[in-house]
Amino acid sequence: MNGTPTGGSPTGGSAAGASPMRAWLVREHGRPADVLHLDDAPIPQPGPGQVLVRVRAAALNFADSLLCTGRYQEHPPFPFSPGLELAGEVVAVGPGSTHAVGDRVSGSPLLPHGALAEHALAADHDVFTLPATIDDATAAAMHVTYQTGWFALHRRAQLQAGETLLVHAGAGGVGSAAIQLGVAAGATVVATAGGPDKVERCRELGAHHVVDHRADDFVAVVNELTDGRGADVIFDSVGGETFVRSTKCIAWEGRIVIIGAAGGDYAEARTNHAMVKTYGVLGLNWGGYRTRRPELVAEAHRALVAAHEHGHVAPLISERLPLDADVPAALDRLTGRATVGKIVIEA
Repeated sequence: MNGTPTGGSPTGGSAAGASPMRAWLVREHGRPADVLHLDDAPIPQPGPGQVLVRVRAAALNFADSLLCTGRYQEHPPFPFSPGLELAGEVVAVGPGSTHAVGDRVSGSPLLPHGALAEHALAADHDVFTLPATIDDATAAAMHVTYQTGWFALHRRAQLQAGETLLVHAGAGGVGSAAIQLGVAAGATVVATAGGPDKVERCRELGAHHVVDHRADDFVAVVNELTDGRGADVIFDSVGGETFVRSTKCIAWEGRIVIIGAAGGDYAEARTNHAMVKTYGVLGLNWGGYRTRRPELVAEAHRALVAAHEHGHVAPLISERLPLDADVPAALDRLTGRATVGKIVIEA
């Protein structure tokens, strides 16, 4: 959903359209370090069914780097601000909006007016009210990654209590979410991570078993832990060779959910192998639910808020940075897999 707003006068006394705001802007595609710059930008005005949000927190994602390089599925017009998940306060509403000025919300902004700015636009159905029990940084860090984990495990894989779940890259943003959601669902969670520090983080998140993929073969470990049966569900955000090797430890009637390819390459599924072993390869484009089934996104938000309030999930936030920090360098750390959990930019 590319979002040049259609206009409409803001209501509720907002300063929309007045003095400029600060925003990280991309004017041409390239590496974040080369093309992402902090600059002044006009404050956008919400159109029909839209809100203007004063951004209090924005969480970084791998997809923000893809937006900068032009390799994301959306190609917003230049100049645009990346940032796909936010939390903040509604400061103006467009005609027909169901939100009110003053609402605390979290959710997805409407590109090209992303979350790496002092203000962002959002469609009504893409932001959700927040209880006082969740702070802004937590709410921002819980949106994309935990929604992705919820849809992958509950909607696509239909994870059941007592099943074995293998989570790749468990110390990353989406992997850490999947660990917590899997534990909350009553699954036995096996996670992979690279290096002792990340292994320990996975244990702290609740993983029952953790494999350091730099030292051990996760295929052998999973098969040994399950007496040769394999994992019922595999959560794969890495792709490439990791997917290929995952097919060697997937259970009969197991489900491999493809979240992305953080390792740089997508794999080609051997359909004959899937047929003989009777397992499923399931894709997940969480963003597609925003337009096709927005009621399910709202349902997931409610479920995640309840899970947080019951202490079942809490985002792993490794860095909190101000808006004027070196955001391109933070994105480089994230895409280089040098981080754990989430990086949150706070305004």
